Amino acid sequence: MNDRVSITIQDHVADVRLNRPDKMNALDPAMFEGIVAAGERLREEKGVRAVVLSGEGRAFCAGLDMASMASGGTGAPLIERTHGTANLYQKVAMIWRELPMPVIAAVHGICFGGGLQIASGADMRIVSPETLLSIMEMKWGLVPDMGGYALWRRNVREDVLRRLTFTNAEFNGREAVEWGFATEVQDAPLERAKAIAATIADRNPQAMREAKTLFNGSVDLDEAEILQAESDAQARVIRQPNQIEAVMSQMEKRAANWTD
Repeated sequence: MNDRVSITIQDHVADVRLNRPDKMNALDPAMFEGIVAAGERLREEKGVRAVVLSGEGRAFCAGLDMASMASGGTGAPLIERTHGTANLYQKVAMIWRELPMPVIAAVHGICFGGGLQIASGADMRIVSPETLLSIMEMKWGLVPDMGGYALWRRNVREDVLRRLTFTNAEFNGREAVEWGFATEVQDAPLERAKAIAATIADRNPQAMREAKTLFNGSVDLDEAEILQAESDAQARVIRQPNQIEAVMSQMEKRAANWTD
């Protein structure tokens, strides 16, 4: 991992910061590589139960650094699947959805283009009222291609999504919540995201990971397959030490002692 992304882990919560504040965390080749490396590290990090993803400085992420990309970009191929089902550019968004633990994005300032797609990879997005967001790609003669179509289809009404894609119109945090791009609006999104992460970190980590897996997988399953997936997940959790500890800690009115 390079200096474009920082990770601090405390009390089982990983605080991940996009760290190019002088450029409003715009995406250059080093940022692409740093984001994917951060996600890959967290995938293997023991004891991390929740992730808070945010940006340093005045913005979450202003999208592509066009000057950098115009000079050759990362050189990574578009068509070839270099990262599982994705290319490098898609992986920076999809990796947050793929992590086994919940991810909360705290979004402030500017969240344009690729930045919006990265935030959309999180399980939840907390935005400030003044945040400006945009599906910006059409401004540059491009289409959204960093996972947005895969992520937005679950949340955003299609006619709204088409209008915003075709026009690259800007919208604010309250509109983002109304239209399905964000979970809730808060004046202090980072503090709210950390509070949610702390609550998640205080729950059975095995059950939390199974629940996220169910959310990720159930969209493309039929009813019978979803019901089977629920039962399979519960069978892996029920009567296990952490599930017993959940019951005992509630009955004894004490903090739970989880095993990661």
